[in-house]
This record gives sequence, C-alpha cells and structure tokens, in this order.
Amino acid sequence: MVSEAPPFWWTKADWRAYGLWPFSWIYGRISGWRMDHARRATVQVPIICVGNFTVGGAGKTPTAIALARAARKRGLKPGFLSRGYGGSLDVTTVVDLSHHRARDVGDEPLLLAREGLAVVCRRRVEGARRLVAEGADLIIMDDGFQSARLAFDFSLLVIDSRRGIGNGFLIPSGPVRAPIRQQIRHASALLKIGNGDRADALIRRAARAGKQIYEANVMHLDDGSLKDVPVLAWAGIADPEKFFRTVRETGAVLAESRSFPDHHHFSEDEIADLLDHAAAQGHQLLTTAKDMVRLEPGHGRAAELMEKSRVIDVEVRFDDPASPGKIIDAALKAARARSLRKGRK
Repeated sequence: MVSEAPPFWWTKADWRAYGLWPFSWIYGRISGWRMDHARRATVQVPIICVGNFTVGGAGKTPTAIALARAARKRGLKPGFLSRGYGGSLDVTTVVDLSHHRARDVGDEPLLLAREGLAVVCRRRVEGARRLVAEGADLIIMDDGFQSARLAFDFSLLVIDSRRGIGNGFLIPSGPVRAPIRQQIRHASALLKIGNGDRADALIRRAARAGKQIYEANVMHLDDGSLKDVPVLAWAGIADPEKFFRTVRETGAVLAESRSFPDHHHFSEDEIADLLDHAAAQGHQLLTTAKDMVRLEPGHGRAAELMEKSRVIDVEVRFDDPASPGKIIDAALKAARARSLRKGRK
C-alpha cells in the first residue's frame, strides 16, 4: 500500500492523474474484484473494521478508540487489530508498552495499546485469532477494509470532510484505494468527520445506497493555556495541515510549522534543528501524540525534544453521543446472525 500521498492527489485532476489512468484502471479492476470475490475468513467474535476510502489519515485511529470505549461501557473486552505500518516486526505480536517501540510495532498501535489489548500482524487473519486467544470478545480493526481477508460484522468508513477523496482517482492517479462502487457496497456506514463540504457528494451517494451516515468532529483537549503563545508545530502524519488547524483552534500563535512524512522516524539532525530553532526564536514546541511515541525511548537529544514538546491530544466526538453504542450493538447483532447461519450449515 502506498504510504506517502503525492500532493497532486489532493488537487483537481491534472495531466499526472490522467497520464497514470491506465495503471489506475488495472489497479481498480484487481482491487474491486478482490473486494467482491475474495474468500474471507471468520472468527468467533464480532469484528468492526474502521477504514477509509483513500490512502492517508482520515481519523481512523481516534475513531477506533472511541468505539473501544463504548464497547467497554457495555462490559466487553475489545481488542485492536493493526497491520503495524512503520514497524519492523513480521510476527504476530501483542503490543507491550513497556517493551515495544514505534520502530518495532508502528506508532498507531502504541496509541491503541494505551487503550487496551492491541495486536499487530501483517496477516490479519492470524492477528484476529491471536486477539481471540488473548480474551478479546470484540475486534476493532484499524484499517484493512480493502484487504478482503476477514469477514466484517460492521464496516465503518471514515471520511475527512475537508479532504474528501482528493481528485477521486484510484492509485496511482489518486488516493482512492478501490472503486467507490465496491467500497460503498461493502460498507455498513460512513462517518463524516468535520464541517467541510468536500465529502458531501460521496455522502449523498452512500445515503442513496441505503448506508447509515454518522457525523463527528475531532476535538482538541487543550486546557486553554496555549492562547496567544507563539509556537513551532511539527508533525509527521498523513495530513499535517489538519494538526496545524488544530493548533490554531487552541488559540496559539502558529509562528512556524514543520511537516514530515507519515510514520517518519526522526534523525538526530532533524531533532537538533527543531530544538535549536525553537530555542532561538523563543517558540513553544507542539506536536501530536503519534509523533511523540516515535521519539520513545528518548535517547540523545530525542529525550530533550520529548521534554520540551507539548502534545495536543485529540478525540473523536460523535454528534450523537449514542452513535458509538449503536455501532457496537449493530456489530453484535450481525455476529449473532452470522453464527446462526453457520450453525445451520
């Protein structure tokens, strides 16, 4: 899967998108066929997949966390399943916060493991079975919607209302992971995050197809102490501009910003540049939780950057607070129906 989205994917389609279209056509035929026809494995517990239409961040990880919190309120033991992008381990692994680092398991699994049981595995079926063996009675997949390896009991596609689906073209002409028709067909519901209008056409299309539409916002958890503070904000995530908007929403003065690739592991020179420049200008360093975990365990000046950088924590809040619970209940109902069908065979 492409991990870095070129900028032209997120603007109106131009000669680059059209020039690559023959390759996108082939990619779409393969990805669409796989979604429709691949044999999907099942496990004995419900699976909720939190995915998105495109390459790049749309808010999947905080959405997965919100669903896990709703599941725990219902007395369940949710477990997170992640492929572990950015990590080096190629074996099924239960994430241990006291032992694993981002270079081992990826940055997002470390954030998920703060919330509960998390497993990383390149082979998602093996990972799901490991979660069941570890006692999970509900699996929440962070990504993996287009992989067609597992049968989902509920598929929630998250879409950023400001970015939408970019130029609307499939990889490599654009950021779309599989034909929209197949993606909508296999989705249970869509979650629109934010108040932009770039996703509206797709939302209407999904609604006409009978899909449930949920809405939410990513809210910062700042205490107000950043108001009028000049800051140097740095982020290595799929959409750094989303973080920089969040910085402005806190009332901080965004004096400077630095963007890095998604899942980026920082060099000593990059760390030194951030520290020295912020010190020279008198700016407070700000970053994301996802970036901060990639600095751990904090050797060399990384420890100094961790100490001097402040994290802006965020969470997904559904417009209807009952929505996460409804999604959990729908997944449980679908899993029971699946179990009954299997028992009749």
